[in-house]
Amino acid sequence: MRAVFDTNTIVSALLFSNGRLSWLRYHWAQQLSIPVVSQETVKELLRVLAYPKFKLTSEEQNELLADFLPFAQTINIDQNEKFSLPNCRDKFDQKFLILTHKADVDFLITGDKDLLVLDDQTEFEIITPGEFRQRFDKN
Repeated sequence: MRAVFDTNTIVSALLFSNGRLSWLRYHWAQQLSIPVVSQETVKELLRVLAYPKFKLTSEEQNELLADFLPFAQTINIDQNEKFSLPNCRDKFDQKFLILTHKADVDFLITGDKDLLVLDDQTEFEIITPGEFRQRFDKN
């Protein structure tokens, strides 16, 4: 199953190996879910992993990326293309709506309330990581 995961979800899965989202690493590695990324979302991931609060060396950042990027599918997005999508309250999250729409996937996985409130306004579902996991546990 292909899905878009927002940056906070990815970072939580990568940084906290025993955390509540660590199961995502297994899903990606086993190709149970295929993360879909764009140049813009990867740039944000790189920027966030470099935050001083995480105290990650370049080598540690690269190791974390190696647990994610090889399993991701990249979608090219024309920055000049216009999309008929709701506007997110946080303009920096709009890229996730665009990617999910453009990639034609069923799910945007996020814990961000600014995105979750838009669920009924899109042709794809915007759900939490917990809801996503429940769907896998049923199958």
